[in-house]
Amino acid sequence: MKVTEHLYKANDTLISFEIIPPKRGGDIKQLLTVLDDVVKYKPPFIDITSHAAEVMYEETRDGHMNMRIKRKRPGTLGICALIQNKYNIDAVPHVLCQGFTREETEDFFIELHYLGIDNVLAIRGDDSAFQKPLKYGRSVNVYGIDLIKQINDLNKGKYLEEGLLDAYPMNFCIGTSGYPEKHFESPNLAADIKYTKEKIDAGAEYIVTQMFFDNKVYYDYVDNCKNEGITAPIIPGLKIITSKNHAHSIPKNFYIDIPTELVEEIEKAKPEHAVEIGVEWTYKQVEDLLNKKVPALHFYIMQSSKPLKMLMKKLGI
Repeated sequence: MKVTEHLYKANDTLISFEIIPPKRGGDIKQLLTVLDDVVKYKPPFIDITSHAAEVMYEETRDGHMNMRIKRKRPGTLGICALIQNKYNIDAVPHVLCQGFTREETEDFFIELHYLGIDNVLAIRGDDSAFQKPLKYGRSVNVYGIDLIKQINDLNKGKYLEEGLLDAYPMNFCIGTSGYPEKHFESPNLAADIKYTKEKIDAGAEYIVTQMFFDNKVYYDYVDNCKNEGITAPIIPGLKIITSKNHAHSIPKNFYIDIPTELVEEIEKAKPEHAVEIGVEWTYKQVEDLLNKKVPALHFYIMQSSKPLKMLMKKLGI
């Protein structure tokens, strides 16, 4: 079922999660433990992040630096198949512009279609310092809107190869990302919301926001989107702070603000109490969001479900 169908049919706020594949050469056991934990909360869909190849430098014994290009976290497709078929939960793979050609992207969508996966989250992706050489007439999607247009074409049965026989239309529900505190490359929030409106007009059907720690930021963002003419559901993205390091690493990596009150509380506490503070903060956020009847709560849990279980216990879920 499509994400939008889940949202429109729901009588109450839904709960969804976002996980990350194991590292290259790693073990899926930890991920299976996370999945076994989160399925207890009956999420209608689960997002799986995708990762492009990265440039990595390794020093040899003689002191030279060799450049290697590899994907640190492959496996998105296999995890999608696992979620769909073992847990009977709709999988939402993230699909990137960065690091993939349009031809590779089309092949990926064909495989998703084979698996009966109906949903994708289309994003540009972070710069991995690797630009794949374009050979044999291949091309790339530069921005998220270009990727959304490609998916929309596939939904109409329009493939890259013209005149392709038996080119049946696909039927993907397309999600896109939203930035309540603006994308760091946008000149201002108004411009960023305008770009988001263009992605909706190009075929995106719902929005999942970047994490935020002040609900007013989300509410203002929703109002600004409505003023721009965006009527698509806007799902708030939430992250539980679990360490003192998060107070500095999260703003640095995601270009967002953490409220002064939360930062001061974390910095004053002992390191082992950081997760309790983070859970309590998110608990208050969730209670407020539930009272406002947001369409869904999307938790960025990635690799550990322990803080989430603490939160759900406080919520009585």
